[in-house]
Amino acid sequence: MVRYAFSRALASGAAAIALIAASSVRAGAATGCADLATLKIAASDIGLPSGGAAITSAQMQMVPADPLMPGATRDYCKVLGAIAPVDPDAPPINFEVNLPSQWNGKAVQYGGGGSNGTLITGLAPLRDARRDTPVPVARGFATWGTDSGHQNAKLPEAQAFALNQESLVNMAYGAYKKTHDVGRRIATVFYDRAPAKIYYFGGSEGGREALMMAQRFPADFDGIVSVVPVANYTGINLVRNKVAVLQQSGGWISPAKVKLLMSAVNAACDTLDGLADGVISAYEKCLGVFDAKTLRCANGADTGDTCLSDAQIEADRIVHRRFDYPFALANGVTGFPGWSYGSEDQPGGMTDSVTGAEPPHFPIPSEKVQSVAWANSNGFVRYMFVRDAKFNPLQFSTQEFAGRIREISDMFDTTNPDLSAFLARGGKLILKGNGADYQRRVMQEITYYKSVVAKMGAARADQFIRFYVTPGVNHPGNGVMSSGAAVPAKVDLLGALDGWVDTGKAPGALMQVTQETKAPFQVSASRPMCLYPLYPRYDGKGDPNAAASFACAKQ
Repeated sequence: MVRYAFSRALASGAAAIALIAASSVRAGAATGCADLATLKIAASDIGLPSGGAAITSAQMQMVPADPLMPGATRDYCKVLGAIAPVDPDAPPINFEVNLPSQWNGKAVQYGGGGSNGTLITGLAPLRDARRDTPVPVARGFATWGTDSGHQNAKLPEAQAFALNQESLVNMAYGAYKKTHDVGRRIATVFYDRAPAKIYYFGGSEGGREALMMAQRFPADFDGIVSVVPVANYTGINLVRNKVAVLQQSGGWISPAKVKLLMSAVNAACDTLDGLADGVISAYEKCLGVFDAKTLRCANGADTGDTCLSDAQIEADRIVHRRFDYPFALANGVTGFPGWSYGSEDQPGGMTDSVTGAEPPHFPIPSEKVQSVAWANSNGFVRYMFVRDAKFNPLQFSTQEFAGRIREISDMFDTTNPDLSAFLARGGKLILKGNGADYQRRVMQEITYYKSVVAKMGAARADQFIRFYVTPGVNHPGNGVMSSGAAVPAKVDLLGALDGWVDTGKAPGALMQVTQETKAPFQVSASRPMCLYPLYPRYDGKGDPNAAASFACAKQ
């Protein structure tokens, strides 16, 4: 077993803030903020086809007061604008760029979420950030974000953007490259020098975008944080659709049966990590220990909430075991690795994310009773694969639409294991999965990480990628232990990445915390965030709320 180590700066938000304040140097802007309103950016300055970009407004703003930085200068220039399309029928790409007066010479591009379609301002706290960590613009980073080239308020449904080819390509990868080029150009004009370092930070859909930048545009970013990425974007929706079809023929696992399943999983796997707390930290080991067949009803028929029928066991198998596609997708991927077990009944768990309060309906009467999986794959199949809003996804045939499925996979999936170009330019990548994520699963990150190591070799991969897993937390990064307390899950990943890029010293195990909601945000619990394949194992004697009572151990 390996004891975790983490820097004092990362462990203490106050120390990190002091370091930032001491190192920031006020930038003498070469251009006044208001003058940026007249800036035009030619199409030739943007690396993918567009109609150029124009600024719609540029005004000085103040970051909201932060009790931990009472004396800091926190003004910034807020720039709004749009990148014009080539196709006059395609929507523009809206963006926001924020330029702090007290600049540290670096920039952070924010990723989106869901199907995008709303402007990412670049002002919000980053994914999984500690409460005592100021937002990036308050730390001196220029920031920017985009709506990815469509606006949900103007669409009948979130995925309807896919009916326009330019809008579809923008959502896949184009908008993020174009926004990078525009953001860098605006920052260069304002400060009279380009950012020395540019980072991409995203989770979920934004995590997919982050991996896309490393794979498709490796020269643009010095460092990337990708949290719970929807890397196998196409494949997961094929699985979701298959599960929905099974749920129509006796395979629906009701909320009561999900509770039954979680109780059985906890009985089999909770203490594999040395601590009975409702957190399945040995998530891979549990897959070899627990079998849903132990819950089989007599004769395989559904006899109530105390057992699973054969159809429900088959649905659980599709969810928790590898699902093979009828043909290979992008980068030769032939299957989806499935979900691991743990925290099925917590908020954002199996009911909310996969099975739903009710079986799938089409049309959907209310998303409140449908799973996230069905709500997403429903629109995905109709608008991306079939391109017919009225099509019933429960009648979908993968073979019939094989060509289109491969086309979407080539466009969206971020499963390319060859990151040689990103390594060659000195890029650094932090990849993070959540062990109880039922929207997309940690086994995706594990599979992708292993593919990178297999393709590039462990020594080369170790030069630029660090992969962490947080057991027991759902897709947004929240988890509940059997005591009702929150699973420690907050960490400063931007600080870890920035330190790695600046010093060349890769981070080891980090510390995740639970904090009080009011300043000074006292830490109430902590655990190590271990580098894969290690997991946090309790020592059997120490305070279970203290990270020092855990070691990063092999499963």
